Amino acid sequence: MKVCGVELKGSEANLCLMEFDRDVFHIPECRVRKLTYPKQDSTSEIRHFQFTFKKLMEDYQVEHVVIRERPTKGKFAGSAAGFKLEAAMQLVEELNVTVMSPNAIKESIKRNPIPVVFAETGLKMFQETAFNTAYAYLMKDKYNIAE
Repeated sequence: MKVCGVELKGSEANLCLMEFDRDVFHIPECRVRKLTYPKQDSTSEIRHFQFTFKKLMEDYQVEHVVIRERPTKGKFAGSAAGFKLEAAMQLVEELNVTVMSPNAIKESIKRNPIPVVFAETGLKMFQETAFNTAYAYLMKDKYNIAE
C-alpha cells in the first residue's frame, strides 16, 4: 500500500510518500516535498492547490492520504489557510483521506517503533512529521490498531 503522510503548517502542506509491501518500507522519490497555498483568498488559488495535489497523488499512484490532525483552539491551533488545504484534500473524490490524531500517531509508533533513524531516510527535516504520520498509519492498518 502506498500512502502520503501530510503535515499542514500555516499555508504549507509537507508531504512524505511511503510504501509498505511484504513487511518492507520504501520511501519513493517524489518531485514535490511541500505544496504551498498563497495567502490570497481566491477560489482559483485553492482550486489550483487541489488540482496540483490531486495530480501528484495520481502520478505516484497513492492509495491513501493521511493528514496529521491539528487542534482548532489554543496555542497550537491550526491556521485558517491550513484548514482550507485540509478541506481541499478531503474533497478530492478519487482519494481515500484519513485525519489521524497526534495521540493515535504516538500510540502506533510506541507499539511499532520506527526501524530506521530519520536522518538516514534521505528526507528533509521538515518532512519528519509527515513521515511519522505515514508510518503510524501503515502500522495501524497492518496491525488493526483502533484510533
